[in-house]
Amino acid sequence: MPKSQVRKKKVYTPPAELRPQSTAASKRPSPVWVPATAVALLVLGIAWMVVFYLTQGFVDAPALMFLANIGYWNFAIGFGAMIGALILLSKWR
Repeated sequence: MPKSQVRKKKVYTPPAELRPQSTAASKRPSPVWVPATAVALLVLGIAWMVVFYLTQGFVDAPALMFLANIGYWNFAIGFGAMIGALILLSKWR
């Protein structure tokens, strides 16, 4: 009995309308200011909250008196800066 020939299957390629379209403009790297600003916001937020914690009961310097005046809004400022850094880092490529 003769041996049957093995047929090669073609590689499946989806139709053009179903394939994801990627352009060169969407694959560009981020500008340098994106990670630099994100790191600066992160450090600023942490530093703001550390200074608030350390000077909460001992505000003798007039330059730091505003920290005591705004009270717990210092948490909103510190966490807001850190959330802003997180949003910027999510855009970084």
